[in-house]
Amino acid sequence: MNLLEIKDISLSFGGLKAVDSVDVVVKKGEIVSIIGPNGAGKTTVFNIITGIYKIDEGEIFFEGRAIHNMIPQEIVKSGIARTFQNIRLFRNMRVIENVLIGSHITAPYGFLHSVFRTRRFKQSEHENTVRAVRLLSDVGLLHRTHEYAGNLPYGEQRKLEIARALATGASLILLDEPAAGMNPQESEELLRFIFSLRERGLTVLLIEHDMNVVMNISDRVYVLDYGKLICEGLPKDVANDPKVIEAYLGGVPDA
Repeated sequence: MNLLEIKDISLSFGGLKAVDSVDVVVKKGEIVSIIGPNGAGKTTVFNIITGIYKIDEGEIFFEGRAIHNMIPQEIVKSGIARTFQNIRLFRNMRVIENVLIGSHITAPYGFLHSVFRTRRFKQSEHENTVRAVRLLSDVGLLHRTHEYAGNLPYGEQRKLEIARALATGASLILLDEPAAGMNPQESEELLRFIFSLRERGLTVLLIEHDMNVVMNISDRVYVLDYGKLICEGLPKDVANDPKVIEAYLGGVPDA
């Protein structure tokens, strides 16, 4: 089953074509990577999927429903959440509070319920707190629950951002360079964690520069260069594709 279908999307900024007729399909339960040199348009594609940018042409479907005209909040509520290349945590809030913010996006109560602290509000907050603690345990941050997010080491801040995305209840998680700034041990831990997401029934679409992560975790890989899709396939096939080698290295090496 196709969970996400991106059909022939294009986006220009002034005279620059940032994304040019790109197609991407992500099936339920897959781990799919989008790679490419700096400036290839990878993060722009994520910004399009999540409603930050509106496409000039094309369509995007999630679970068979068109989402390309939705605002970001609606897209999150539909079941898509993301992390960012540059970590965007509330640094002066505690770790568990950052995770709870993810839960509040889809809270089943309104403003008046929170003001008057109704039974629905209290029940929902209790359930969200239990889930936040479980998520922190899943990402290995339970011991950091009441610390301030800004005091966490870089790798743990990455994990916290993933936990916050998971707290929205999303079925599709978009990870923008999750291994950036991590040492080899942290990257290995991240690999295991992303695999565990699939085991929990989630689908993952990621952007990543660490080829060790990409090649060891991806079911399929899409390659962008100057906003165009130049290759798509299994990791081993993509790694040996001449167009991909040229995009990364500036030419095909001699045999």
